[in-house]
Amino acid sequence: MELPSAYDISFTLYKSIPLYDIAGNKVPKKMIYDYIERYVKSYGDIYPQAVIKGVFIRIYYEAKDYSKLIDFPKISDMISHIINVMDSDKLDGELPDVKSLQLKPSRISTKIGSIKSDMKECRPFIVADLETILVNDVHVPYAAGYLVVHPGDNLSSIPSHSIKTFFSESHITFYPTFEERSQRMLFHFLSNLEVDISKDSRIRTVYFHNFSRFDGILILRYYADRSQMYKLKTLLRNHRLYELKVYRGDKLLMRFRDSCTMLPSPLNTLAKTLCPELGSKGSLPHDILNKSNIMIYSDQLIPYLKQDILLLGGVMLKAQDLYRSQYHIDIEEVMTISSLSLKIFRMNYLDDDIFPIHKPTQNQDSFIRRGYYGGHSDVYKPYGENLHYYDVNSLYPFIMKSYPMPCGIPVWHNKLESVGLDSLFGFIEAYVVCPTTISKPFLPYKDKNGTLLFPTGKFIGVYYSEELKFARDLGYDIIPLRGYLFEKKSSPFEGFISHLYESRQEAKKAGDEAMTFIYKLLMNSLYVRFGMNPESTVTEICNQDKYEELMKKDNFQSAEKLTDHYYIVNYTVNSTIVDDTEWKAPKMSAVQLSAAITACARIYMYPFISRPDCYYTDTDSIVLGSPLSDNLISSLELGKFKLECNVRKGIFLAPKSYMLEIEEDRHIIKHKGPAKELVTSDWFQRLLDNFSLTEQIPTSANFRIDWKELRIVKKDLLLKLGLPRSTKRDNVYDSNNVWIDTKPIEVIDIGSQDATTILKYELLRMDDESVSQETNDESVSQSTTLQPTLYNTKAEAKKARMAKAKIELKAKSKRFSFQSY
Repeated sequence: MELPSAYDISFTLYKSIPLYDIAGNKVPKKMIYDYIERYVKSYGDIYPQAVIKGVFIRIYYEAKDYSKLIDFPKISDMISHIINVMDSDKLDGELPDVKSLQLKPSRISTKIGSIKSDMKECRPFIVADLETILVNDVHVPYAAGYLVVHPGDNLSSIPSHSIKTFFSESHITFYPTFEERSQRMLFHFLSNLEVDISKDSRIRTVYFHNFSRFDGILILRYYADRSQMYKLKTLLRNHRLYELKVYRGDKLLMRFRDSCTMLPSPLNTLAKTLCPELGSKGSLPHDILNKSNIMIYSDQLIPYLKQDILLLGGVMLKAQDLYRSQYHIDIEEVMTISSLSLKIFRMNYLDDDIFPIHKPTQNQDSFIRRGYYGGHSDVYKPYGENLHYYDVNSLYPFIMKSYPMPCGIPVWHNKLESVGLDSLFGFIEAYVVCPTTISKPFLPYKDKNGTLLFPTGKFIGVYYSEELKFARDLGYDIIPLRGYLFEKKSSPFEGFISHLYESRQEAKKAGDEAMTFIYKLLMNSLYVRFGMNPESTVTEICNQDKYEELMKKDNFQSAEKLTDHYYIVNYTVNSTIVDDTEWKAPKMSAVQLSAAITACARIYMYPFISRPDCYYTDTDSIVLGSPLSDNLISSLELGKFKLECNVRKGIFLAPKSYMLEIEEDRHIIKHKGPAKELVTSDWFQRLLDNFSLTEQIPTSANFRIDWKELRIVKKDLLLKLGLPRSTKRDNVYDSNNVWIDTKPIEVIDIGSQDATTILKYELLRMDDESVSQETNDESVSQSTTLQPTLYNTKAEAKKARMAKAKIELKAKSKRFSFQSY
């Protein structure tokens, strides 16, 4: 097909078309015609302005007995059959009318367009909470409560009885065991919820803070045990419960959601920022509570529960009012902060005529996503004194505002070896060579374990064209191979980011912490939404019929029987290349934008990372041995650096594992993993002095989800604390075996698909090196007797050099990593 831009696009139908059925009879011509028409139309939906230039047909003959493979009469018959299909006016069955063959616009949009607000009025909602104690290391609810919140409510003056609470020990007279009382309490809580929601048709959503990882699991278990009365519909992705809908028959009773996905912060922090007038979150002696003493503490437990519910109501009410007044959006219209940010962008700032954002197809997404890398996080020096810790003011929003972005429909180009890199804009699979002289390499590479490295060596990867150009200027050798090219246009995010950042600065000056917080969330959430991964694990609660249907599919992973009627089933979506009809991409995914943003962020940070006095970096932060110049520093200007702290002593063990000793003998400690609450500044020092030191520390994980039983459990752990294992760079030791520095890892990973191209390139490199060496040694050569040639012809010499290059690459690939794409 040819686009108006004069680019040619070629594509291949995903599956071959059978010309004979199992019995050996010819497939009706009408069926073949319809099959071709359907697939051509599917590509016409993606490229509505394209014109078909030609159709090429390949014929495959399938036979188990290869002695019968060449059967000229049958092959000739098949060719005639196809030609008749394409040329004949008399197909089997009715020939479609010519008008019906014209490509029609797809009902499914292929781009992310602008939208208008359709909000009429904000809806009331409910906020709720559960409190639990541990019984045999399993969390069991003992209290629950909820509050109905209407737009405009003044929660600071509501009567206490407006918050309805339910307590397990209220049923102690009739139910002898705590477990029975807990179940009865849950029954009353959810039954009353159902009644109150039925009284007002506008109410449909119940919010819990941390519903997806705690309260939701307990409520889901409750309804699963009552499958004869209710039907459930879950939105559960990658073991995170975003929404639970409860039906009685076909009628929706209510839906449960997580307020954390809209406001991702602890409740006490949110309350201090958004509704300080409602007071602070209380405290309880959780560690000593058990089923035998909760009645004793009831005068503390119920007020604590009520305060939590009140604070959540105030937080959500404030958020609803802010989003309504600023953007004409009700919080119920969206489920996450990133989807809210996207909706604001589409409603107020996106001009899709000027900057069309294309939603990638399956092949486009899977290719470009290979070039979607995260931030640069590395340890360069393990120890330093008198250091300076800097952060960039809103790095990703700054990149979104300032850098050009890939626009429009991506166009595939299969052979780019001879194309100049400066003329390319898009995502390119390239062969790159990073010299060992670069101590802090720039281009990322993912190893077989998914670890993001920044190595020297020779490897193939997919990269944003702008980072390839940047790498070339640093001294990399780049050979572009193939890729998707885009139009290069000014960023569509400039107005969105500028307005939010200016508004945030004004809110700061006015002391409005609520709006300062909201603007920051919205700015930093948009790029994440575009990069949503279509591959995910879906967990579904279903009946036996659906369970048996899902079990038969290739993407089925596991299943457990919950009750006599319900199963919990895990399966993947988009985990492999499938027919386009089975592709279920996120509705608003545009990975090319997220990949471009993160790539440009790495470009922006590299001049500071590459400084010889850089000790540590993590995406938007650096720790330096000497201060930055004043013109780079500003606490207000977008993209400038701000000095977070001066560091008396810093110990950097691994990415995201470090200790900073700052003024007044205070410490900043970061450590990822389950041991993050256990490490101390002394532990960092001991490990630096003796990196072989290990400690075993008993601890507990108090909120583990048991997905098989839908329970929240406490699990005792024995953690082994030692030097965090980082395979991103190699450690360098002095003569006393003291760790003093790091150096980049070398990678050789050339794949197999482009072996010929790469060998030719390596041959040219060898020729260049040979010419350079001959030039350097010219004076010496003139004074010595020339050695007789080893080869009779230039062809023989070239063949020998290519063989040598192949042997060297093969040898290196055995020593390092080797991966085929």
